[in-house]
Amino acid sequence: MPEEPHGAVAPPAGQALAQGWCALSSLHGRIETHIERALQAGHDLSVREFSVLNVLSGQHDGDGGHLQMKQLADSVVLSQSATTRLVTRLEDRGLLSRYICPSDRRGIYTNVSADGLKLLEEARPTHDTALREALADAARRPELAPLVAAVEGLTGTAC
Repeated sequence: MPEEPHGAVAPPAGQALAQGWCALSSLHGRIETHIERALQAGHDLSVREFSVLNVLSGQHDGDGGHLQMKQLADSVVLSQSATTRLVTRLEDRGLLSRYICPSDRRGIYTNVSADGLKLLEEARPTHDTALREALADAARRPELAPLVAAVEGLTGTAC
């Protein structure tokens, strides 16, 4: 087996891949849990609800300006049925509304309401602070530090 610095033996390739996936999963879970607690405490909003409002807030009129439910589900990495339930809860709270696509009567679009935009803007600093805190905490863990560096190096990615 190849040796790593300080005489440590590198794990086999498959095991290394599994360890990398485990570290990535751990980082994601830590971040999501920290943000979830902060958003729930300050705004009665879940991470997924924030994500839906955030994605939909970027919509605009014109070609490609609105997302159908399947596109929204793909954007927030949920099943279509979970997305529909989430959208229904947000709609019941008056944070968004649904309407039929004028050019394709089978398509349903979702728009963020004024109240939804207001809540999103109020929650964004909480979200961003919690994200920075979670990343700073994870960066102190040697097994997660390289992933944090990679995340912090990403710019211009969709989300």
